[in-house]
Amino acid sequence: MSDTSFDLVVIGAGPGGYVAAIRAAQLGLKVACVERENLGGICLNWGCIPTKALLRSAEVYHQMHRAKEFGLSAGDIGFDLDAIVKRSRGVAAQMNGGIKTLFKKNKVTAIMGEAKLAGKGKVEVKTDKGTETLTAKNIIVATGARARELPGLEADGDLVWTYRHALVPTRMPKKLLVIGSGAIGIEFASFYNTLGADTTVVEVMDRVLPVEDKDISAFAKKQFEKQGMKILQKTTVKKLDRAKGKVTAHFEADGKVTTEEFDTVISAVGIVGNVEGLGLEEAGVKIDRTHVVTDEFCRTGVDGLFAIGDIAGAPWLAHKASHEGVMVAELIAGLHPHPIKPNSIAGCTYCHPQVASVGLTEDKAKEAGYEIKVGKFPFIGNGKAVAMGEAEGLVKTVFDAKTGELLGAHMVGAEVTEMIQGYVIGRTLETTEEELMNTVFPHPTMSEMMHEAVLAAYGRALHI
Repeated sequence: MSDTSFDLVVIGAGPGGYVAAIRAAQLGLKVACVERENLGGICLNWGCIPTKALLRSAEVYHQMHRAKEFGLSAGDIGFDLDAIVKRSRGVAAQMNGGIKTLFKKNKVTAIMGEAKLAGKGKVEVKTDKGTETLTAKNIIVATGARARELPGLEADGDLVWTYRHALVPTRMPKKLLVIGSGAIGIEFASFYNTLGADTTVVEVMDRVLPVEDKDISAFAKKQFEKQGMKILQKTTVKKLDRAKGKVTAHFEADGKVTTEEFDTVISAVGIVGNVEGLGLEEAGVKIDRTHVVTDEFCRTGVDGLFAIGDIAGAPWLAHKASHEGVMVAELIAGLHPHPIKPNSIAGCTYCHPQVASVGLTEDKAKEAGYEIKVGKFPFIGNGKAVAMGEAEGLVKTVFDAKTGELLGAHMVGAEVTEMIQGYVIGRTLETTEEELMNTVFPHPTMSEMMHEAVLAAYGRALHI
């Protein structure tokens, strides 16, 4: 590459990195984006997108078995795991190609290689053609995160898998253990359980989906168990004994240790930031538990150096990373963007049933000292949900009793990952209960439940 001087160099082309590069280029900056593996990062290639493709296959398979309920017939229902995986990888490849097109359109220079900071305003990049040094007025680190591996539970790709192995399985698990019931763990548990694996989920906390509202977690657990999953809460996996074709898991709960055999284990016990080998600490960047410490504008405290996305801490969500990328790009370009508000970022889990939430749970709102009003509305009271055959679900709202502020919204059921955005917009606009009550929701839609859950918080629900 002949020209190595840029206004901005972005290290990492995940959701935050590639969006930052594109937005900066739109604003007239000369931009390079360095990526060591795949454009789109983990999310697009090994996370959000391919997992949704897998889950969609499982959803269609599940619905095929329900054909009789809808007056339909379907015979010889089965699945081809290799074909499911091939479709998933194809979707990821299509999106990866889309980023190449966007970079070309916006004149972003894409460099495949491994980058590290090499002094103020300098990035050293190792490529298959050698090493070169880029100079830039500003640098964004967006290197993401990887699966956390606990001692004794390390993945081997054969008997014990991380999310990467679970995305491209070499076989269909017969008896599956999933360690961790956060979004990653419960999504894979849902996928493999739907396809017929005898699935056990172990969670060290007192409930599955522990970051969710307690009512949503409880409802989801009942649905998972109804589908045949075994849920072990307040349980720790102490060790895994591996032998040919099997793993013996040692569980500890209430001071007692039990064992059980599985043929496959998926470890989903969190993530760690990709901070190694980047020269961050040498540059004066503070790192706390594998994540870069930043201010509300993603500034590291080192002039001209920013960190966004998973490497910069929770919430570890692709859409948070993307908006941080836009915010930092606009800041660098001299605009005046608003900082990201973590409490107004929705979390979505694409298990069956889906789970989605934004803002404070009921317990967190109480802990924060709010006097609250809580509304709940069940899917069974919604005509569209019943007509769709999706009558199992719940919408819950939490309001500040004094001001009417929507403090939080929580959902479990069909399509709630699409519905939650209505409440996200409400929080962004600082909408009150009165404005939500006066909003006319179309009928028949599942979104009507969002209206009813608001009305219910004030004793005005119409259909329960």
